[in-house]
Amino acid sequence: MKKHSIFSVSIPFFISAMAYAQTVDSLPPISASKSYSNYSKVIGWPEGRTPKAPSGFVVTKYADGLKNPRWMYVTPNGDVLVAQSNSNYPWWKKVGAWVIGASKSKSFKNSADVITLFRDTDNDGLPDERTVFLEKELDQPFGMLVLDDWFYVANTNGLLRFPYKSGQTRISGQAEKITTLPAGKYNRHWTRNIIASKDGSKIYIAIGSGSNIGEKGPEAEFMKADILEINPDGSELRVFASGLRNPVGMDWNPSTDELWTAVNERDGLGNNLVPDYMTSVEEDGFYGWPYVYYGQNEDPRVDWVPSAEIEEALLPDVNLGPHTASLGLTFYTGSSFPDKYLNGAFVAQHGSWNRQVLSGYKVVFVPFANGKQAGKPEDFLTGFIVDNKKDKVYGRPVGTAILPDGSILVTDDVTDTIWRISIAE
Repeated sequence: MKKHSIFSVSIPFFISAMAYAQTVDSLPPISASKSYSNYSKVIGWPEGRTPKAPSGFVVTKYADGLKNPRWMYVTPNGDVLVAQSNSNYPWWKKVGAWVIGASKSKSFKNSADVITLFRDTDNDGLPDERTVFLEKELDQPFGMLVLDDWFYVANTNGLLRFPYKSGQTRISGQAEKITTLPAGKYNRHWTRNIIASKDGSKIYIAIGSGSNIGEKGPEAEFMKADILEINPDGSELRVFASGLRNPVGMDWNPSTDELWTAVNERDGLGNNLVPDYMTSVEEDGFYGWPYVYYGQNEDPRVDWVPSAEIEEALLPDVNLGPHTASLGLTFYTGSSFPDKYLNGAFVAQHGSWNRQVLSGYKVVFVPFANGKQAGKPEDFLTGFIVDNKKDKVYGRPVGTAILPDGSILVTDDVTDTIWRISIAE
């Protein structure tokens, strides 16, 4: 495996990073600004208002009336599965959230633990069938996958699979738990996303850290802040890549067949630290958490015994800005959008809580050419922020998915809505 520390990075890669991303040397010092707790106030979407897309696109409501829709998966036959899940906060945390204002920023309803199926039978881009696909044996479900004759779903504490046939509208078979996943008492980042290798021989599982900077100790972070690899039958579980504070969205770069992920970095180091990022994921690669960030920048708050891996921390590929909470990641492989979008990446940014001025709360597009970043992230779906001075927002985007017709779906979890972005006719 080829590794790059910030001191051994290749010349072409370095030039690319200089051109399109904030380099390690240009990051502000930790002392540049203080850290803020600044929770947005979600007010919901007024009747007739939608997010805003660039000229030539149309934004319509695909579905509403859900219960915290977090993640989506489009089955091989075109059905859309939506995992409705959330953090399960104890009552005392709900009270604390109300005191500090966090309760206005996100839903504090207990996890619905249900997966809903949407089907478009007349091919008009909107669903005309809606059924409960799965509601048993779920515990904060997130990532979903159809592989061979199985439907896989990643609970926060385990990977399950159920017998599945194409076109099935409801799961009726018994669950098989193929592996336990780390959750435990400290489970700050509870989502577990999954994706299969191109040949279907492996499944990759994204697992975030249980804390911000490992303050609960190494034992609480066992097999966390990692992307794991496992066989479809549950055998040979191993760490594929590590040091990723909270990897969520995963997708395959259509030009290089590399695995990519979107990562939430740490909080508490000021307004402009640390940048969230998307990056290609190298086998056995180490990305710095909790010791260092964005290459070799040391986090002085971490008191873990230093690891030899620090010197080999990989530099992420694409800077997505500090505290954007970048979650969804989808490379565009559809055929209906203009050519500039082909093979580029859409990233849903759930939005900040640790910044004086709100950041994120939008979907950005990252141009790619020949498998590499070819331009800075640009706004694609905006209009979520109502008033930055008053910290008001209409909603918060989370996940992205491509429909068979080439349009894109975006979940908006706090407002229980899914948006569709298509080409204007």
